[in-house]
Amino acid sequence: MGDATFLDRMLLQLRSTCKYYSGYPKDLGPSRVIHFTSEREFVQLLHQGYPVVVAFTIKSNYTSHLDKMLEESAAEFYPNIKFMRVECPKYPGFCITRQKSEYPFIEIFHSPQQAGNEGKVQDPNITKYSVKVVPYNYDMSPYGFREFFKRQGVRTSDPK
Repeated sequence: MGDATFLDRMLLQLRSTCKYYSGYPKDLGPSRVIHFTSEREFVQLLHQGYPVVVAFTIKSNYTSHLDKMLEESAAEFYPNIKFMRVECPKYPGFCITRQKSEYPFIEIFHSPQQAGNEGKVQDPNITKYSVKVVPYNYDMSPYGFREFFKRQGVRTSDPK
């Protein structure tokens, strides 16, 4: 009977100290994944200055796994990187502009800058912005996002 309590203590210690132990449900707190509602809200999110990871999805068995990975990644990188999920059947216009035919896919938007006025003079009340968009094709996990951000030079934590 003494071995059972030792094993229980060992498993509890493993779960509390091992960051990447995936065999036990993690307490992630409230959801940090933002659900897309409008392009205006998306632009406001970009203007906060943080990179935004956008998952373009449709409902399928794979997206339930993707949702779990997005939740874990959003909790880990909060507040320096924002995660957003777009359900393409609800917002087809936004998804069609990305010109992809296979779902789900992920793109990372960052570094918004005001674009110059090329060509004809537009409405002076409209401000155009240019945003760096990088397709994401790494592992769908917090580890994959961390490695991707390292290679892209995206800061994932506050400077100390």
